[in-house]
Parts: sequence; structure tokens; C-alpha cells
Amino acid sequence: MKYLEYKSYSGSIEYSEEDNLLFGRVLGIQGLISYEGLTGKNLEADFQEAIDVYLKDCEASGKKPEKPFKGNFNVRIPATLHQKAALLAMEAKMSLNNFVAESIRSKVIREAR
Repeated sequence: MKYLEYKSYSGSIEYSEEDNLLFGRVLGIQGLISYEGLTGKNLEADFQEAIDVYLKDCEASGKKPEKPFKGNFNVRIPATLHQKAALLAMEAKMSLNNFVAESIRSKVIREAR
């Protein structure tokens, strides 16, 4: 497992040789939620506890929790690549958004193998 997953949140898994400690942070949000542990099980438990505490704090303060990876993002690409992608999308009779999503999906599936 490359990442920890809990309640739709993903967390990194890193190692500090200096501290002989595993640590990580929640990915895909602006806020900083970090966790640590001496073992993988400790790290996972602290990660889940950090998420639960964050969600409880948000509820108590009436603040809406940040949702990671909302499904939209801005991408800056060269104009020529934009043009080629848009033309290919038109030829395929699909929106540029669907063309880009399918291209990313294909790459992700290939990398997962």
C-alpha cells in the first residue's frame, strides 16, 4: 500500500530515519493533518484518529470539512497541445473534459498494472 485510506481521505506514508519513526500527512486538502507511529499499525491508527478528530472539530465549530480531490482542477498546457486535444475530442464526438478524463483514466489504469 502506497497510501493510507480512510473515510475518503488519503494519507502519505513516510519514514524519518533520524527519529526512527513513520509519519505522514493527509493529501489533497489545504489544511495540515499529520500523524505518526512506530509501526505500520500505529501509523494507520493515528491516521484514522487524526481524521476522526478533524471531522469532530469541524462539526463542533460548524465548519464544513475539506473534501479531498473534489474532481475538478485547472491544468495549464501549451496552446498547441490544447488545440490537438480539442480536435481529437471533436473527432471522437466527445467533450474536451471527457477526452481528458478518459486520457487520465487510461494512464492511471496502465500505471496500476
